[in-house]
Order: sequence, then C-alpha cells, then structure tokens
Amino acid sequence: MESCLYVSTMIYDWLKAVRWQHKAVIIVPLVLTALVGFSYVKDLVPAWAVALMGFVATLIPTIAKAVGIETHVSLLENSAAQFKSLQDRFRQLAQIGILGDCDAAEAKLEDLMNRLDATRSASLTPPDRYFVAAQEKIKRGDYDFSVDLELRKALEGGNIAPLEGFK
Repeated sequence: MESCLYVSTMIYDWLKAVRWQHKAVIIVPLVLTALVGFSYVKDLVPAWAVALMGFVATLIPTIAKAVGIETHVSLLENSAAQFKSLQDRFRQLAQIGILGDCDAAEAKLEDLMNRLDATRSASLTPPDRYFVAAQEKIKRGDYDFSVDLELRKALEGGNIAPLEGFK
C-alpha cells in the first residue's frame, strides 16, 4: 500500500509537468508562427531572429513527436490511476480482508500482487525530483487520512454532532 502511495503520488506530480509540456508543445509553435507572419514583427526584429522563430516553431512538434509526449500523457494517466487503485485495494485488504477467511485474503493478495506486477511492467522511470516531491508531500501529511478516523471515532462516541444531511 505504501509503495503504491509513493509511486502514484510521484506519477501524478510528473503527469502535471508532462501535461504542461504537452500544452507548451502545442501553443509555443502557434505563437511563434503567428509572430513570424506579422509584418510589423519583421520591422522590429532582425531577419535572423524571425528566421530562428520560424525554425523553432517547426522544430518543436518534431521533437515532441520523437520524444512521444502524447504517449507519455496517456501512459502516465493510466499508470497513476492503476497505482492509486492498487493502493486502495491493498489498504482495504489490510483493514477488512484480514478479518475474514485467511485463504480468501491470501488469494486476494496474490491477485493484487499480479496486478501490481502488471502495472510495474510499464517500467516508468520518472525523474528523481518527482520522487523527492512525493516523499515531502507524504511526510508532510498531505495523504494522511488518520484525521478522518479520529473524526469518525469522535462522531461515534457522541463527542461531535454530524453535519446536517450527513447522518
């Protein structure tokens, strides 16, 4: 569960950056091409700079295609969702499944481990800065839901009243 938490957090952070890169790959060439096309830009900027803007505008999509940014977006979306789902399933198995039949829990664990192996087969290698960011978020308590458990206990103990409509 903890491993899936770290990996999903890391991939979601990486996905945010890749989505911005994807937007930049679409928008920057459009802006550069528009600037190159305006005659007043040619009066304000040296000819070599206008030519460079045109060259960069055509180069960016080619590089993005070679790097496969679009593929990364869909792969990261899928992998992040899979790891987050597995995190929840492992948590449920640890908290609920253990109360039932041991053989059934072991079978569920084996199924989850097979799913985890299949999800890991994508062999994603995020830059280290995203793992460090994920560690910091988790250590800071961004994904700690123990407060929910404390509130539930306080509610069940009658120490607090439920919000209207949430009984």
